[in-house]
Amino acid sequence: MARQQRKRKGRPVSGWVILDKPKGMGSTEAVSKIKWLFSAEKAGHAGTLDPLASGLLPIALGEATKTVPYVMEGTKVYRFTVAWGEERSTDDLEGEVTQSSDNRPAKEQLLALLPKYTGVILQTPPQFSAIKIDGARAYDLARSGETVEIPAREVEIDVLELVETTPEGHSVFEIECGKGTYVRSLARDMGRDLGCYGHIAELRRIEVAPFTEEDLVTLKELEEACPPRTEATGEDAPKPKRDFSALDALLIETGAALDCLPQYPLTDEQAMRIRRGNAVILRGRDTPAEADEVCVSHHGHVLAIGMIEKGSFHPKRVFTI
Repeated sequence: MARQQRKRKGRPVSGWVILDKPKGMGSTEAVSKIKWLFSAEKAGHAGTLDPLASGLLPIALGEATKTVPYVMEGTKVYRFTVAWGEERSTDDLEGEVTQSSDNRPAKEQLLALLPKYTGVILQTPPQFSAIKIDGARAYDLARSGETVEIPAREVEIDVLELVETTPEGHSVFEIECGKGTYVRSLARDMGRDLGCYGHIAELRRIEVAPFTEEDLVTLKELEEACPPRTEATGEDAPKPKRDFSALDALLIETGAALDCLPQYPLTDEQAMRIRRGNAVILRGRDTPAEADEVCVSHHGHVLAIGMIEKGSFHPKRVFTI
């Protein structure tokens, strides 16, 4: 009987790729591409971007996937353009026109409306969204022709500013918001309030805390840094080893995602105990006696996330890097 080949697992590489996702590429497709380029064992992303949107897509490799929830909670910043005069089924350029108007908003009207959409507001997600309705994705129901009632939910918008008006009469905005905010819904609702209808013509994400535009790397840069794929020279010859050093240099360290947590350095002995899953006593004038969630590091690298109880750190999630 032929020996079954073991599936290649890939490299145990860890860190963050802050991809400048191009328009036309889905988030899942982007993750697959990055995983393939790095030959990584594991990959995931922190916050979906629609195919028609571009910009900052944080992709975690290896141990960094354990920190995805912290980035998901991070503040997002988007720059987006609203085209007035038409409402569309998808609330962006992709959908069919469902409402139209010859009205166009004046700058004064827009500025007067912005406070209504700042702070904690109720927002109804788009029909074409990943929201689950009775176990099914809303966009699947919408594509099958169903119109579903999606309940409104609270979202938080910290900042909403009018940046400029384009020669075409479109309005460019910048928004700083929390998790779960749909910019497409914002364009739809503002258009209805103004009596002129509107949809997203351009959408770019420029920040997902703690990552910013300065961290962005393009697909072209990644592809140019990727070592060529080589083949073995003979049937029994080992496959030549690829040099990933140039590509790995574009990674951001796993621990960067945990800037939101208090961090404490450990000694070699403490680090050894943590790797075994044991608690350690944290010493230091600024170390609290109790804390729900903190991070400990060893030689500048994240080692574990856990809690402090009676002055002792108890690991909940240990990193193998």
